[in-house]
Amino acid sequence: ENQPDVVVMDITMAGMSGLEATRRIKVSSGNCKVLALTIHSDKQYFFEMLSAGALGYLTKQAAAEELIAAIQAVGKGDVYLQPALARWLLEDYQRLVTDYNLTADGEVDSKSLEVLSKRERQVLELVAQGLNSAQIAETLGISPKTVARHRERIMNKLDLHSSTKLVKFAIQTGLVKI
Repeated sequence: ENQPDVVVMDITMAGMSGLEATRRIKVSSGNCKVLALTIHSDKQYFFEMLSAGALGYLTKQAAAEELIAAIQAVGKGDVYLQPALARWLLEDYQRLVTDYNLTADGEVDSKSLEVLSKRERQVLELVAQGLNSAQIAETLGISPKTVARHRERIMNKLDLHSSTKLVKFAIQTGLVKI
C-alpha cells in the first residue's frame, strides 16, 4: 500500500511465512527490496530467503548499528549479509568450484569434457536427456552392460557419483541445453 523502498522481514510470522511474503513482494513490487531480520541463523533459512529475493540477511543478535547499515545498503540495491553467515556463500561457491571445475567467471571449465572419450560424451549427453540405460544402448547400438561401464567410467573421471550430478554437469558444460 505504501510502496516502501525496503521491507525488514522476519521469517517466522503468523499467517504467512516471511519466505512466502518475500516471494510475493518480489513478484508484485519489483522495486521494493527485502532485508531478512530473523532469529534463524541456519543455512536452510539463509539460502531460502536469498532464493526468495531478499538482498540482505541479518540475525536479531546484530547490533543496532549493523541493522542501520544493512537497511541503508539494501535500500541502495546492494547486498548485505551478516559476516558470520556470509561464509556459507563462500563455502558453497568453493564447493561448486571443486565439484564442477568452475573457471574464475563461474563457468564450468569445458576442458573437463576433454577427459571423456567420444563415446563417454555421447553416453553422458543421453543420460542428461533423460534416457535410461536400455534406451541409451538401443540408441548407440551397444549393450546395456557397456552403457553401465561407460557411465561408471564417466562418474569416476568426473568424480560425480549420481545421475543428478551428471545431468547438472552436462548442462553446465553446454553438452546439453535446457
